[in-house]
Amino acid sequence: MKHTNNQKLRLGVFVILGALIFIVAIYFIGERKNLFETTFTIHSDFKNVNGLMLGNNVRYSGINVGTVKAIEMFNDSTIQVSMAIDQKMITHLKQDAIATIGSDGLVGNMIVNIIPGAGNAAVITSGDHIKSYSKIGTDEMLNTLNTTNENAALLTSKLLNITDAITKGKGTLGMLINDTIAANNLKQTIQYLKLTSLEANKTMTKINSIIGAVDLKNSAAGVLLTDPEQGDKVKDMITNLNQSSADIKTVIDNLNETITSFKDSNGAFKYITDDKEAVESLKASIKNINEGTDKFNQNMEALKHNFLTRGYFNKLERQEKKAAKQLEKEN
Repeated sequence: MKHTNNQKLRLGVFVILGALIFIVAIYFIGERKNLFETTFTIHSDFKNVNGLMLGNNVRYSGINVGTVKAIEMFNDSTIQVSMAIDQKMITHLKQDAIATIGSDGLVGNMIVNIIPGAGNAAVITSGDHIKSYSKIGTDEMLNTLNTTNENAALLTSKLLNITDAITKGKGTLGMLINDTIAANNLKQTIQYLKLTSLEANKTMTKINSIIGAVDLKNSAAGVLLTDPEQGDKVKDMITNLNQSSADIKTVIDNLNETITSFKDSNGAFKYITDDKEAVESLKASIKNINEGTDKFNQNMEALKHNFLTRGYFNKLERQEKKAAKQLEKEN
């Protein structure tokens, strides 16, 4: 009998201890999951929850303020996460808060972090939606790193090919590096360009000094540069010269046409210029006329000394002298 009572006592103690352990576990689990506190619900939409599960913690500025209540997919690009938040935090959360999904440590569970807003928005109420921000996940980072590594490998391979080609003297750069003659020619070309630049600079300096020495008020160049009326006159002179040149060209063209018509016609000009016999006959006539004129002058001189006509010529000479003296008196 005594043995039976000990067994019952042990059984009772075990049951009581088990019940106490169960109650304590329920208390701590409920405390962790906010089962015994008044909560309100807020929502946020994400494109990717990155493995977030029901019951994961929600933190506000690093403090646990609630848990994930529900995860619902609306469409292929929108996933709504509902969060149960402690009622005590309702005065601290504002409508401009931002929700992000991160991990609790490097390898911990996924959690929802709520970041306070920067403005003076109104206090949040139950059922409100807050904005979300999706961070780059580890897989995306690994994919990006993988792509970067592949690009770096391709770039390294191409750089090696380029370096090998340059070392072998291929291409312009390889020729310049390996060919001393081309390098010297390039140096000479650069030297010539430098000298040309210096000479051009000197020339521009001289031109500036010449322009600076121009008296813009008194010199002809200054008047032409500054006086629009004189400039217009010069323009008119150039226009008139152009017109005169055109007129002269017209006159020359007309003369050429006239000469051509003389040559092409059957008139006296063509007869004289083309008929050699007529030319010789004309020369002979002119010679005879000259000889006749000379003989006529000789006859006139003889008449002046002849006693029959000498008086007449003396009378003409006296009249000429008298007219000359009268003209001197009048002057």
